[in-house]
Amino acid sequence: MTRPTHAALRVGVIGYGLGGSAFHAPFIAATQALELTAIVTRDADRKRAAAQRYPGVRIVDDVAQLWDGSLGLDLVAISTPNRTHVPLALAAIAAGMHVVVDKPLAPSSSAARAVAEAARQGGRLIIPFQNRRWDGDFLTLRRILSEGALGDPIRFESRFERWRPAPTRGWRERGAADEAGGLLFDLGSHLIDQALVLFGPVSEVYAHFDRRRPGVEADDDTFVALTHASGVRSHLYMSAVAAQAAPRFRLLGRAGAYTKWGLDVQEDALRAGVRPGGPEWGREPEERWGTLGIDGQVRRVPTERGDYGAFYAEVARAIRAEGPTPVDVDDAIAMLEVIEAARLGNGRASVAVSEPDA
Repeated sequence: MTRPTHAALRVGVIGYGLGGSAFHAPFIAATQALELTAIVTRDADRKRAAAQRYPGVRIVDDVAQLWDGSLGLDLVAISTPNRTHVPLALAAIAAGMHVVVDKPLAPSSSAARAVAEAARQGGRLIIPFQNRRWDGDFLTLRRILSEGALGDPIRFESRFERWRPAPTRGWRERGAADEAGGLLFDLGSHLIDQALVLFGPVSEVYAHFDRRRPGVEADDDTFVALTHASGVRSHLYMSAVAAQAAPRFRLLGRAGAYTKWGLDVQEDALRAGVRPGGPEWGREPEERWGTLGIDGQVRRVPTERGDYGAFYAEVARAIRAEGPTPVDVDDAIAMLEVIEAARLGNGRASVAVSEPDA
């Protein structure tokens, strides 16, 4: 691991499951302005894996060891079960640290507002981790929209669908409200956030939730329809029981459409243990590019290079007051308000509580 400069911000990662090991620690370690200083995990196998990959980084089994100041941390990244996000974030803020929190920031918009207010009072930054804003296909969509290649957008279809017919019995499948389990909180946090970034505030929400697999307590097959104030409709699908794939994105406009199959390439690389960085990181092969146009007159559109590392580079700049946070906490609150409206209006239309910034 390349050692950062002496001025690097010191960072602790709380949790070393898939999120901590694949989506946080590698990018913190690869960011010159940051120093991966500590990792918190109680699992023996994860301790060994973390120590092997990051020699010299402190591996601790009690989060309280981060709060006493002995490690000199400037920032913590929280990648733990959803029910722990709020108490850990509040503890980090009280200890004088800036905080990155996995999505969802909280199980409710009111709890998220309380965390945001605590951060404001403490003069710290609370930054939601919405890394899917740096998916190559999503960056491509933003480019296409900025170029006006589709004309006025009409309908946006977005999917995270998987084939996971056997339940894991983990916390994501539990039904208690404080768990914030189920696909709406999990994959839906990404889909809703992306839709709000692309098309702005929501005036109406409609949703269906189902539990298709035996023993699952939380939704595992969900559909959410958003009517944006702009007039665009977003149709968002998330499922653990999709035996055949549908397009990841389909965006219909008055002058054409864009269709894209397959997920961003970064996650598979991270799961395989590939270290981020290098000229080919996040590049998608041409055969997976999406198509733009109308039937009979379509062309392949190069997919933008995915760049999850941009998130932590912007975090470092924001802490040093050199730029805005990569994701505003108000965006996370707006996303949670849409989730709450969806749950309230299950099977019927519901109006979102307030309007997020475009």
